[in-house]
Amino acid sequence: MSDGDRPDPSEDARLVARAREGDRNAFERLVRRHLRAAHRVALSRTGDPHDADDVCQDAFVRALEKLEDCREPESFRAWLLAIVRNRATDLTRDSHRSRQEPLDELDPAEAGRVASEPAREEGVGEALAAAVDDLPERQRRVVLMHDYEGWSHREVADELDIAVGTSRYHLHEARKRLRASLDGTVYAEGRTP
Repeated sequence: MSDGDRPDPSEDARLVARAREGDRNAFERLVRRHLRAAHRVALSRTGDPHDADDVCQDAFVRALEKLEDCREPESFRAWLLAIVRNRATDLTRDSHRSRQEPLDELDPAEAGRVASEPAREEGVGEALAAAVDDLPERQRRVVLMHDYEGWSHREVADELDIAVGTSRYHLHEARKRLRASLDGTVYAEGRTP
């Protein structure tokens, strides 16, 4: 399967049905079919290849445990990627908490700087999230899939049933709107948030 090819949803549905019946090979095939996409999503969320590997492993274990909860087996990929996003969010939230130093162990000047960093980062993140939410629907979906989840333009185009050039256009327009909304200070073209 080439990078731009999307796995056949009807084959996913067949593999999910077989995996639910206890066929381990069927689930292994699902893993092979979707590992690359899952890893791209995890990496876009964590920013670290090792963390992305951990997220993928955890997400596939969770998917196997919860396979009966997949209501639309032909949409296994979307269901799996939602699990990946949730696991990545959990990991980054937990690792952010564990990296913070107690303020009483720092000198007063350093404590003030460290205490203000998360608030500043949170403010930027909130502004970016609000700006993305304000985008027109198609632009919002393209920027989320491409910049946040690491999908190629071919994958975005296939998923949204548009041309590759249209995907590129919507991403360009979304980035222009985001730069204007954020005064060009946060969202540089080509930079993943």
